[in-house]
Amino acid sequence: MSSQTEPQTDDRSLVIASNNAGKLREFRSLLEPLGLSVSSQADHAISAVEETGLTFVENALLKARAASAGSGLPALADDSGLAVEALGGAPGIYSARYAGEPSDDEANNRKLLEAMSEVPEGYRGARYHCVLVHLRHPEDPVPIIVHCDWAGEILSLPRGEGGFGYDPLFWLPEQGMSVAELTPALKNRLSHRGRALATLVERLRTS
Repeated sequence: MSSQTEPQTDDRSLVIASNNAGKLREFRSLLEPLGLSVSSQADHAISAVEETGLTFVENALLKARAASAGSGLPALADDSGLAVEALGGAPGIYSARYAGEPSDDEANNRKLLEAMSEVPEGYRGARYHCVLVHLRHPEDPVPIIVHCDWAGEILSLPRGEGGFGYDPLFWLPEQGMSVAELTPALKNRLSHRGRALATLVERLRTS
């Protein structure tokens, strides 16, 4: 029989493997009502890990492991992005740095509009993707992995002042507005990240 024991963790505390202020706001609004004490990796002086993966899943795992190792806490990492049909799935895993480093939402949106300038209506479909990874500890052999997407279209001009990232360009036909025009509560209910997190929470409750 092995003498090794599973690392002990604080089940009510969780570190978010992100420095993105918009993501952190969304995670806190969804997790803190569940009684979880949520901190960011910056609260633990953890630097952002280099995202060397080729998929959302690989990058989310890299980020979660680094945050858990640096904090000694369970970690939640998200890797998400926009996949545009007319661009062959770009910007994909490079969504946050589409226009280069450092990450800049306005620059990314300008580059996307330029790339889509010749794409006609009816061919501007896109999907937001979110992969969430939860690790109880850095060597957790059975991470919880959840993927959700959100279908929409790319506008030719930005609309709305809310959200972050590509939200002003992401049109929701069924809502008749861009993501940046949604209330935060409605965005959390409809979005790829909100639905992924709801699924993750249910998995945590039943695991």
